[in-house]
Amino acid sequence: MKLSGCNLPGIIVMVFVMLSSSSTSAITNFNVLNFGANPTGGTDSTDGFLKAWNAACGTADSTFIYVPKGRYLVGPLAFKGQCKSSQIIIRIDGTIVAPLDYGVLGKSNNWFSFEDVSGVSIIGRGTFDAKGPSLWACKASNSNSCPSGATTLSFTNSNNIRINGLTSLNSQMFHIVINGCQNVHLEGVKIIAAGNSPNTDGIHVQLSRNVEILSTSIKTGDDCISIGPGTENLWIEQITCGPGHGISIGSLAKDLKEEGVQNVTVKKTVFSNTQNGLRIKSWARPSNGYVQGVRFIDSVMRNVQNPIMIDQNYCPRNENCPGQVSGIKINDIVYEDIRGTSSTPIAIKFDCSDKNPCTGIKLQNVNLTYLNKAAQSFCSNVVGKAIDLVRPNSCL
Repeated sequence: MKLSGCNLPGIIVMVFVMLSSSSTSAITNFNVLNFGANPTGGTDSTDGFLKAWNAACGTADSTFIYVPKGRYLVGPLAFKGQCKSSQIIIRIDGTIVAPLDYGVLGKSNNWFSFEDVSGVSIIGRGTFDAKGPSLWACKASNSNSCPSGATTLSFTNSNNIRINGLTSLNSQMFHIVINGCQNVHLEGVKIIAAGNSPNTDGIHVQLSRNVEILSTSIKTGDDCISIGPGTENLWIEQITCGPGHGISIGSLAKDLKEEGVQNVTVKKTVFSNTQNGLRIKSWARPSNGYVQGVRFIDSVMRNVQNPIMIDQNYCPRNENCPGQVSGIKINDIVYEDIRGTSSTPIAIKFDCSDKNPCTGIKLQNVNLTYLNKAAQSFCSNVVGKAIDLVRPNSCL
């Protein structure tokens, strides 16, 4: 299967070769309990986790770090790369819990941060519980003393990464961030946060290539998956989203010089009671960025406010953008086999830039209704075509 330059089987083969190669070489095991981690949840285990990582990182063999069942109180951790081991597998069967004081994590950018690593896999049925509600409540009170909050799991400038089977619960901010990475395989993950939790994007990808997100359930208060500048060859398949803000490319045009987004496939997704379904969003500001080669295929909408949406006039609170237009160039976007219900009359909205109209937009086999009756579509500065059945009637 190959679409827009994204070779899915090739990436999968690479991932499994990476994991199975250990069968021909020695594996050294490290149990966090042997480094002082405490499974009762009452004693700080941060140092034990870090010592286990340093031991694994300093070993030339393939290594296996094990977190048994139990509860582990852990503060912010940064796992640095340049390891002797070419493969580190971390199996988490326990629950990792954040300190009760939200400020301990909240003053850090990340809770678990992996930087400049290669060949790291995090697997198992364990849970990261960031205890985000107390920080969300602080933010809801409009207090100026609230910290920004931490991303639960962050990978930066890293390669050959696998995340499988974990649960991220109540992250303070983003749950998982993939930034500046290559060859990432994420599968079978559960992400859970309240629908009103602020800035709790499920998975954010930016400046990264060859990333797969498969068979994942996301319930959160912001974008289920957000796609930032510099993303190339991204494959998303079998995702359930809701509550949340849908799957969004953007927001883009935050900066004048910005890398583009290209070769993105979103396939077999279900959106339930979300703010958006499939969205492309850019600020109404000058930019040299672009979006091209995107395929949205086989999506079900269940009571979604904006099932299909391109917004190039994004300007919240009318700050730093009134009177401007987006410089982002959007081209070659396909919506195929999209069906279900909109919770608002306008089910398809293409609000594009009058300076850089959206081009190459294609709708094929789209059937969206509103309250069991016909929905509407809105088009501004968009060029494209509708093929086969398209409801609401396309304005392309």
